[in-house]
Amino acid sequence: MQASIKNENNVCPVNSYNEWDPLEEVIVGRLEGANIPPYHVIVTYNLPRSTARLYRLFAGHRYPSFLIKRAQKALDEFIHILNSEGVIVRQPDLTNFSVQYKTPYWKSKGFCTACPRDGFLVIGNEIIETPMPWRSRYFEAFAYRSLFKEYFLKGAKWTAVPKPQLLDELYQHNFQPPILGEPIRYIINEFEPVFDAADFIRCGKDLFVTKSNVTNALGIEWLRRHLGGTYTIHEIESKCPTPMHIDSTFLPLAPGKVLVNPEYVDVERLPSILKSWDILIAPQPDPVSGITGAMCSKWISLNMLMLDEKRVIVDRTQESMIKSLKDWGFEPIPCSFMDFAPFGGSFHCATLDVRRRGELQSYF
Repeated sequence: MQASIKNENNVCPVNSYNEWDPLEEVIVGRLEGANIPPYHVIVTYNLPRSTARLYRLFAGHRYPSFLIKRAQKALDEFIHILNSEGVIVRQPDLTNFSVQYKTPYWKSKGFCTACPRDGFLVIGNEIIETPMPWRSRYFEAFAYRSLFKEYFLKGAKWTAVPKPQLLDELYQHNFQPPILGEPIRYIINEFEPVFDAADFIRCGKDLFVTKSNVTNALGIEWLRRHLGGTYTIHEIESKCPTPMHIDSTFLPLAPGKVLVNPEYVDVERLPSILKSWDILIAPQPDPVSGITGAMCSKWISLNMLMLDEKRVIVDRTQESMIKSLKDWGFEPIPCSFMDFAPFGGSFHCATLDVRRRGELQSYF
């Protein structure tokens, strides 16, 4: 049966320009079929040291069932909160990531679909599939095809950045993270355009990006040319020795308010257009114990999801952050989510905004 391209109500289901317009529909990641990424330099040096030691032993194997069970409980609580707040939740298809695949140049097993924020960027009514440089994520987008075909048939634009080769020439195989005071070095070079969507953050006609261990200058330039003159991309310098993803460094919460990580960002070197905004300095993360194999730094405390300009979902353990958010005029919604950290992130990572109620505008 041939698919129909007729959209009865003529309303595109995909519409999102920033991080704070009222959230109506969201894709949330899932854990079934998750596989620890196979051993590779781009994974090893992006992990916390304690997790990197475990990774060397268990790379390429299934995640232990006890980690999946604990993370699934956290994910269920998160989805329940989203539903209770009136947000439609969608999820990718079930996928077995332990199956090995190969290209003409290399072979790998997969990872998981826990973090849809990494592989896709929604700009207005367009879904952009990004050229992620982890080989274990090469076919991750296939798990979202059912959803994206549905959105496409209802009027969404659907774009894929040219598929990268991910040859050995892209990676610095003798990479050593810089020590304090040394210039930032990167695991990837400029062999071809690559980037994770999670290194970009949206503020209407302006986007912010960090160059990182998964996003190179060619990837940033590809997106700049693709978006054209309507949008401006500004780079945020990161002082993180192993930079990866902007949403634990720099997170706009509402028009005129941006949360920054004081260890990774020099406020004096932020783009000049932010001078009119309130720069909210994140408190030191509250320590959390009992998390095995976290793939994230302590600054995952910044990784929050805005439901609108006031309501924000934040990890229940981060009492200092919750207090600061209240002091700044927000309405934090606590959720226990630290057990999700072994799968790559927190609330912002685990979601992809599909539809927010708002229009394209400039905030500067």
